[in-house]
Amino acid sequence: MKKLQVDHVLRAAGEITGENEFVIIGSQALHGACPDLADQMIRSAAVDLIAATNVDRTEWLNVIGQDSPFHEAFGYYADPVDDRTAVLPRGWEQRLVTLAPGDTGGVTGRCLEPNDLAISKYVAGRQKDRLFTRELAQRGITSRARLLELLVLTPIGGDLADGLRPVIVADFAATPAAQSLKS
Repeated sequence: MKKLQVDHVLRAAGEITGENEFVIIGSQALHGACPDLADQMIRSAAVDLIAATNVDRTEWLNVIGQDSPFHEAFGYYADPVDDRTAVLPRGWEQRLVTLAPGDTGGVTGRCLEPNDLAISKYVAGRQKDRLFTRELAQRGITSRARLLELLVLTPIGGDLADGLRPVIVADFAATPAAQSLKS
């Protein structure tokens, strides 16, 4: 999804809810820190949104949600979520990145910082998430050291954290830069 499309979803979300700020927590959050990254990494058709002020209004976004007339017309949609949708490290709210200005009708998008986003994907552990986190590492968008620091701040069991450490390390060992150092 391109940033223009994210802007369109934010504009529509603001019109529906009367809210002027939303938190973006899924892969589209990369548009905050990496505004020029419009490729296969962020191909999801959904923008996962939480209304920042009146959280209860987030559900109103189902009007432009999956299988809605909005989705059918444009091929992308809002996915109303809440702060329990993703497991995130403590303090993530203070690390949000503001989406660059665009055609949002005055609505602000506040995006997960890429390392926080990656932690949520490591915890989710789906195959698509594993591919996503590896790509983040290979492109240098995330930092191995920072991810390991954030893992300690993530409210998960010790066994899961212990299992994720080698996965994070392996993602960085697979980077092209790491491979050239081994040669």
